[in-house]
Amino acid sequence: MSTTKQKGEIERLEKAFWQSILEGSPQVATEMLTEPALMVSGHGAHKFDHATYTKMANDDRVKLLDYKISAMDVLLPTDDVAVASYRVLQKVAMEGKTTEMDVYDTSTWVKVGDQWRCVMHTESPADSKKH
Repeated sequence: MSTTKQKGEIERLEKAFWQSILEGSPQVATEMLTEPALMVSGHGAHKFDHATYTKMANDDRVKLLDYKISAMDVLLPTDDVAVASYRVLQKVAMEGKTTEMDVYDTSTWVKVGDQWRCVMHTESPADSKKH
């Protein structure tokens, strides 16, 4: 598979992951994760299995209402590892209050058999003064 094709596949998977969160379909995202997987954000570092991710995704206290991904780039250091980086503006309902978050995200994907799986995702707040 060409590098361009692999980059396109990772971009498609990232967008499908976000869309599954928006649509309340955690089973779609769960199938894209390794087990265990890692996530690091302002809420800390978390290691979780598929059942824990599904429970977290179904928690109604936090719900994704909208998102816009921009400036996506994909780096392929090897044929079976990909790192996606991008900016995302997200509108989220947290315990009844709507807020917007402007963040930079990265996801590390590994090839397991013939399928890409996300092993690690990070999220950092964007510095709004720079843009």
